Amino acid sequence: MSTEPIRFDTKIAVLLRGDLESWQRLNVTAFLVSGLGATLPEVVGEPYEDADSVSYLPMFRQPVLVFEGTKETLKAAHERALSRSLPRAVFTADLFATGNDRDNRAAVRAVPTADLDLVGLAVYGARGAVDKALKGARMHP
Repeated sequence: MSTEPIRFDTKIAVLLRGDLESWQRLNVTAFLVSGLGATLPEVVGEPYEDADSVSYLPMFRQPVLVFEGTKETLKAAHERALSRSLPRAVFTADLFATGNDRDNRAAVRAVPTADLDLVGLAVYGARGAVDKALKGARMHP
C-alpha cells in the first residue's frame, strides 16, 4: 500500500455569498455538496471502518474547498460554470423561506437563470476549469 499523498486533478469547490450568517453558510454548504455526492459517484470514496469493525458511511474522496465572494462574484462564477459545462448545484436566497425539497425545486424553477438570487454555488471538475470559474473569489476565512 502506497503512503504517498494522493493528488487530485479535480476539485470540489463551494462559493458562498459573503453576507450570509454563520448558520446560513453551514446550511448552504451542506445542501450544495449533497448534490455532488448524489449524482457524481466518482467523488465519493470508500466506506470507513474503525478498529472495532464498526462501519461508517463513505465521504468525499477529496477535500471540499470553500470560497466566498460578493453577489456579483457568484453571478460571474455561475455564468462561467455554465459556459464550461461544469457539474454544479445552486442555492438561492428564496430557499431560506421554503421548508421542503418540492418547494425548493419550485422556487428555483420559477426564476430565469440570469435572475437567480444566488447565495451559494458548488462546482466540480478539472482543477483548472474550477479555478477559472471561481476567478475573483477568495478562500473562506
